[in-house]
Amino acid sequence: MLGFLTARQAGLDDPLRLQRSESTRRVLSLKLNPDRDVERIHGNGINTIDIEAIESRYMLSGGADGVIVIYDLENYSGKPQYTCKAVCTVGRSSRYVHKFSVETVQWYPYDTGMFVSSSFDKTMKVWDTETLKPAEVFEFEGNVYSHHLSPIARKHSLIAVGTKNPKIQLCDLKSGSRIHVLQGHRAEVLSVRWSPRYEHILATASADSKVKVWDVRRASGSLFTLDQHNGDKSKASSEAVNTAHNGRVNGLCFTGDGLYLLTTGTDDRMRLWNSATGENTLVNYGKVCNESRKRLQFTVSRGCSPEFVFVPCGSSIAVYALHTGELVTMLRGHYNNVDCCEFHPDFQELYSGGKDCNILAWVPVLRASDVEEESNCTNKGAAGQSSVNPAFQDTWSSDED
Repeated sequence: MLGFLTARQAGLDDPLRLQRSESTRRVLSLKLNPDRDVERIHGNGINTIDIEAIESRYMLSGGADGVIVIYDLENYSGKPQYTCKAVCTVGRSSRYVHKFSVETVQWYPYDTGMFVSSSFDKTMKVWDTETLKPAEVFEFEGNVYSHHLSPIARKHSLIAVGTKNPKIQLCDLKSGSRIHVLQGHRAEVLSVRWSPRYEHILATASADSKVKVWDVRRASGSLFTLDQHNGDKSKASSEAVNTAHNGRVNGLCFTGDGLYLLTTGTDDRMRLWNSATGENTLVNYGKVCNESRKRLQFTVSRGCSPEFVFVPCGSSIAVYALHTGELVTMLRGHYNNVDCCEFHPDFQELYSGGKDCNILAWVPVLRASDVEEESNCTNKGAAGQSSVNPAFQDTWSSDED
């Protein structure tokens, strides 16, 4: 670390190298933090979580009980031990609550005043955060497995929706109506994701074993269908042409730069694809246990070198090196299957939710020097001195002279 700091100070090194090395160190030291709790609200399993990108402070969760909770992740106590409190809840007593399991929740990318949820009650609701009332409700013919808003779109405000119907629905936030349908899958669409690089590119995963990439400006169909054999017909059976997996594909995730796409399937495999060409990079992650019949929410780190993938694997979370496929570690702490995880890029933290009704916080372990400094601060606070960083102390004088 000192070498990076010296090289950066002398102008001999790219400043990003220091940032990447420290981010990587923090991710490699992730552990279940005994000092960080998330208030338990849900009465059933937690299917989905999302952290907003504006302040990186508020987290949404949706459960199998139909309940939606907003948490504040900020620590105002000044103490290392604290609980992330629920700010507000759309509970069973609310007249607007989803009737069945909430499958996906997502913040509006540009404003915390709005979020979107979708459910097995065949609806997708656009919520006003302040009033906790739906400003718009979209109804569908079948269960809604997944929805997604583009994190970068400026020219459209479309929500892609995957349902039990093989057709992908595109709903417009501005008009409040369904404006387009994408046809090509032959079974329910389990996951949909917009590219974080190009605002019109959409990837969809289905129970028909296929993953399709679309340009929503084109009316002629998908750009291409991912093929695990990269076009080698000798390796594929006649029925398995252009399939991404040998089972249901229930997980999609782009890397932060949008250059690669990760998929998971019930064949216990995870694959890494070039998102521009659709080529299978043939990275071998080994067996990635996947028993979920619904959407599986997994995530990729950002700002690290190399990047890491966090995948629910039974009651644990498997951490893989993105481009080598190496299993780095297994994060164990849940008492039942993990259904979702979300990476917090500002602090290199990870939050996970599972069928045990718990949301766990995985936090980088402090180094010995950090622990000693924190201990000193605590001792000073106990001696009657403020443990707040001096830079944030109030030095305002009321003396008029």
